[in-house]
Amino acid sequence: MNPMARDYYTVLGVARAASDKDVRQAYRSLARKYHPDVNKKDKDAGEKFKEINAAYEVISDPEKRKKYDQFGENWKYADRFASAGDGASGRPFYRQGSGAGGAPFDLGDLRDMGFGDLFGDIRTGPRRSGRRTVVWDTPVDVPVEVSLEEAYAGVTRIVQIPASEAGQARRLEVKIPPGVDTGSRVHVSIGGGADLYLVVAVKPHHRFTRKGADLYVDLPVPLVDAILGGEQEVQTMKSVGNAAKLVLTLPHESQNGQVFRLRGQGMPRLDDPTSLGDLFVALKVVLPTNLTDRERQLFEELSTSRGGRSAKQ
Repeated sequence: MNPMARDYYTVLGVARAASDKDVRQAYRSLARKYHPDVNKKDKDAGEKFKEINAAYEVISDPEKRKKYDQFGENWKYADRFASAGDGASGRPFYRQGSGAGGAPFDLGDLRDMGFGDLFGDIRTGPRRSGRRTVVWDTPVDVPVEVSLEEAYAGVTRIVQIPASEAGQARRLEVKIPPGVDTGSRVHVSIGGGADLYLVVAVKPHHRFTRKGADLYVDLPVPLVDAILGGEQEVQTMKSVGNAAKLVLTLPHESQNGQVFRLRGQGMPRLDDPTSLGDLFVALKVVLPTNLTDRERQLFEELSTSRGGRSAKQ
């Protein structure tokens, strides 16, 4: 096994016999601890977060986990090992290094069995050789742009898979999960040992500003309502496109720029879509215009009562 590659079970801190629940709990704990939004000053946290996600992607999938347990870091090529081994001597392709009496996997083991050319294909990229399965040497990245609303709820997209030596370009329907952000890489299994990643870009929103899982929005409020208090409707991501809005009760003498925090009204988190960020509402007091004579008089009286000078003086 590549000495630089860490065992996925070690990355997640679980035993090889760990249940799906234990794996899921370990992942959520580590994802929260090393999420880039929580560790903005830690340059290593981002790489650690990617490593945790890569490990969870495999160990949380029963089929991938089975292949990983048998073939280790070369689990992606399990199908090719199986097809190439038809009629071979029956020796195992992989011996678990951590088990009793085990030895690490070595490509030389397969070359000795007559499969050296198979690994030549894997190293040089996607190719078609006879009836061998197509394997990509490097993942294929496909850029995808979504709106903030689509990032909130999740969306289905049709993407174009680039052409390669192995075949022509083709279109594929993919699902983008809730909580994606600009820079998110969503893994899509397309079979044949190929890895496809959707590289997401979220378009700016005309109303909301996003920072991680939290959203920020300005709320215009008439001067009278800010002074006297009252109820104001606030649009949230849940209410986008719907008539129903959340009602915010303003205290009297609310100040311009004052921020109210609405918990659980932000974006879903990619690692746990049931957990939502918060919505921060900043008041923007709107001064009245086109005053009537009576309204101007009232402001003059207010100015006089608070020790100010009347506009008539």
